[in-house]
Amino acid sequence: MKHFYLPLSLLALLIVFIMGTGLISGEEKKMPFGGEKDVAFAENIWMAMKGYEQWPMRSGFYQGSSPHGKVLRLYYNMVNVDDQHYHVIVKDNFGGEEATVNNVAKTPNEYLAAVTIMVQRRPGYDPDNNNWFWAKYLADGSLDKNAKDMKLAGRVAKGMNAGCIACHAKAGDNDYIFTND
Repeated sequence: MKHFYLPLSLLALLIVFIMGTGLISGEEKKMPFGGEKDVAFAENIWMAMKGYEQWPMRSGFYQGSSPHGKVLRLYYNMVNVDDQHYHVIVKDNFGGEEATVNNVAKTPNEYLAAVTIMVQRRPGYDPDNNNWFWAKYLADGSLDKNAKDMKLAGRVAKGMNAGCIACHAKAGDNDYIFTND
């Protein structure tokens, strides 16, 4: 049996090429969202948010728009996950043919389609986007998925022309939050 040896520098170049093509993954090729750590954090946030509907800082029901829903409601608070406090913005997304502000106000659980959140993580998480973490849950609290079956938790749609980050980057004062513009 013949053995084939590559000089170390050529081997290193080959590895860089293969990783760049996505043929193998590594720490350098982290997914911007839907990874194991992002999913675990999103699940911990969901648990820490239990009862968020009772938070004192909340908006009334108001007319929404795509992609969130026909009617929306916001909540603000701090939550504790793994002994760290995080700012969290929760948005209830209501939909359905009969979803109007009045109908949703009467029976919100009947129209709740999804819950989306923004959590400001510690510096270094995503400095390009003010360290915001996004997640989208279905009404039952399970994480929603995109068309490629990736769970919507983390730096959702980072680097894309549409999605959470692209939209919220347009908010005034470069803070990614529309409600204070």
